[in-house]
Amino acid sequence: MARLLILGGTAEAAELAARLAGDERLETVTSLAGLTRMPTLTAGSMRRGGFGGPDGLAAFLTDGRYDALVDATHPFAAQIAAHAAEAAAKAGVARVKLVRPPFAREAADKFVPVADIEAAAAALPQGARVFLAAGRRELAPFAARNDLWCLIRMIEPPAGETLPAGKVILGRPPTDSAAEVALLRKHAIGWIVSKDSGGQAGAKIEAARLLGLPVVLIERPRPPDGPIVASVDDAEAWVKENMLKATGAGS
Repeated sequence: MARLLILGGTAEAAELAARLAGDERLETVTSLAGLTRMPTLTAGSMRRGGFGGPDGLAAFLTDGRYDALVDATHPFAAQIAAHAAEAAAKAGVARVKLVRPPFAREAADKFVPVADIEAAAAALPQGARVFLAAGRRELAPFAARNDLWCLIRMIEPPAGETLPAGKVILGRPPTDSAAEVALLRKHAIGWIVSKDSGGQAGAKIEAARLLGLPVVLIERPRPPDGPIVASVDDAEAWVKENMLKATGAGS
């Protein structure tokens, strides 16, 4: 039986694990970093927690006799992606990066591209009312702007971080753009800050289009060198064509 490690935390990782769960030739383990206390349940075996850097991950791959690694972490998880590439090379394990394409651009979009979260905070005009979808560790640059009013959506409540002036709402992003439009109107939001997480445009991007709002869009980091696939279909094909055949489990 071939062994596959999926670095997860995304919808694509969960879907890939679900697709591979019924393959008797394959043992799949999905690893979650542990930053989210309420992760989405995933098919197959799961582990939580870090590895201790690239050397720790390389040792985990070697000791666990893994045959391949699919890095399906978030497009902005640059450090994890770099560690995965380095660890796979050290362990001599095949690796592929699954990363969804950036948001499709439309003619009516009012995107303001910036390089990072600090540049996003700096790009906002004086006194802006901002819808901010960011992690707990990314709020400091906005908190330093005491002229801003921020509506902050978080999956989990803040844990002692200094927050920008404004309001925090808890929950996962809705799929209904009408709900986002109503939320933005209720709080008189004039600007949106979003990462270019990619894939099908989320409800907040659709809402920005409907309302004609500018979006400060944080560009994603470049993934490490090596094979890249853009869909779960392609990742599944990579596993079956490269991993199973290479280990003799494909027959």
